[in-house]
Amino acid sequence: MQNAIVAAQLTEYADLLEIQGANSFRVRAYRNAARTVENLSSGLETLIAEGADLTELEGIGKDLAEKIVTLVTIGELPALTELREQVPTGVHEMLRVPGLGPKKVATLFHDLNVRTLDDLRVAAESGKVAELKGFGKKTAQSILEGLALLDQQGKRYFISAARDVAEALEHDLSQVPGTHQVAVAGSCRRRRETCGDLDLLAVADDETALMDRLAAHPLTEKVLARGETKQRVRLRNGMELDLRVVPSGSFGAAMQYFTGSKEHNIVVRRMAQQRDLKINEYGVFRDDVQIAGATEEDVYAAIGLPWIPPELRENRGEFALAESGRLPRLIERADLQGDLHMHTTATDGTASIAEMANAAKERGLKYIAITDHSKRVTMANGLDADRLLAHWQEIERISRGLTGIHVLRGIECDILEDGSLDLEDHVLAEADWVIAVLHYGLKQPRDQIMKRLLNAIRNPHVDAIGHPTGRMINHRAGADIDFDTFLKAAADHGTWLEINANPARLDLDDVHAAAARDLEIPIVIDSDAHSVNGFDVLEYGVDQARRAGLRSEDVVNTLPWPDFWERLQRRQPTG
Repeated sequence: MQNAIVAAQLTEYADLLEIQGANSFRVRAYRNAARTVENLSSGLETLIAEGADLTELEGIGKDLAEKIVTLVTIGELPALTELREQVPTGVHEMLRVPGLGPKKVATLFHDLNVRTLDDLRVAAESGKVAELKGFGKKTAQSILEGLALLDQQGKRYFISAARDVAEALEHDLSQVPGTHQVAVAGSCRRRRETCGDLDLLAVADDETALMDRLAAHPLTEKVLARGETKQRVRLRNGMELDLRVVPSGSFGAAMQYFTGSKEHNIVVRRMAQQRDLKINEYGVFRDDVQIAGATEEDVYAAIGLPWIPPELRENRGEFALAESGRLPRLIERADLQGDLHMHTTATDGTASIAEMANAAKERGLKYIAITDHSKRVTMANGLDADRLLAHWQEIERISRGLTGIHVLRGIECDILEDGSLDLEDHVLAEADWVIAVLHYGLKQPRDQIMKRLLNAIRNPHVDAIGHPTGRMINHRAGADIDFDTFLKAAADHGTWLEINANPARLDLDDVHAAAARDLEIPIVIDSDAHSVNGFDVLEYGVDQARRAGLRSEDVVNTLPWPDFWERLQRRQPTG
């Protein structure tokens, strides 16, 4: 099992314990263990196979070590299964409501007997929630807004969570004897920001053995339906997955069909009809004769098109590009040379300057910017001018002892609610790199939001606007931005824009990143890492850029260090 999956189950264990009112030290132990596991540089499976003593890991005692070994070796934790049975499913579901943590959920459950999301909505609308100690009218209103957001989005999961389980299952099922192909399809393959469910396609000599393996897999909670060639299961993370076993001659057609999107496939079918062809999940047919279907390339070739990358299959211009031979060579993770947004122990990170630099170097990066928080972010121990200047001196001192990587003195500077920046211009002028962001006041009216963003864009010391909307996917709506005005201002002032690769942000989204590209606004893809493993999310930022149709040349931090530094100097003020 991947570290992220183990960490997620330890976190769920802590949540359920807290809802039950367990000892706070015990709850904290599981949360700390989850963080330790998530930040490991080695896989737990490898460590356990090598006989490593897990109690040597920070915050992991004998009992926790035994539970982790159980999780990794048999794929489930009996104690967690028991907890799930003790806490109603609807109560656990309340943790999906933005702003509701385990403590508040426990209060709602124990004091108001709220057991479902519907119960929660009734309690909030009736005023009962507002009467609870520690809640109030503002919290009740926030809960109703959060429920509305959930209704709008449905039950969807971060692409990172979806990929973790989908790729683990893809790998494990491919090991079943007689299995020739297994591949992920659906929105997960298209790298959507979130996925509602998962699709796996397979070619196998023995469908029964393959389905038996999925049914018994540690990640599978329950088989929901099973036929001769299709099986539907519910996974332990709550997602549902469809496995379809198809003939080898139909594998490409099935991949094309089940990858989607629906809008893309409508155009594919229409183009086939114009050629007197029929396309479905079984193949491409002229009359009743199959003429293609074994590969996706053959399917697209049958309608006169080159293969179209899955990330572009949304009917947003990909057909015109394909027909004219102008499909872009999309950016790849290996193209990234730098990362310009990360945090250290100076604020809310878990690693030192040197540790972050060395971790970036290990991942093939050639330059980074250390961008700890400015003072407005008090909960993250944000830096005032004096601490920041001392921090920059420390960055300079450490970077002189490093080889193979360049470290920029940066800052993630808040754009305050009144439109000013969190640090004076004379301080920002000393930075190598300034990324300005919205963290607070995201519900302000559009006019005020735009005033804040435009002030930052016009400031000569601001190099880029980071995670522009401030959204948190599935948890918090972004600021109300007039994107036409915002993007034009960025283009006019030469201000770069960030795709924040954190799977909970992915901000800019793909649509606005494509619009920025059309205006020739330079894009940076950043991890916003808070630990040495935080760089691993860069792949999700690259996925977002690919969905926007971005090439490596559209992303500034694909440049080699000398070219990047020269490009940065060109856009910064002099004197």
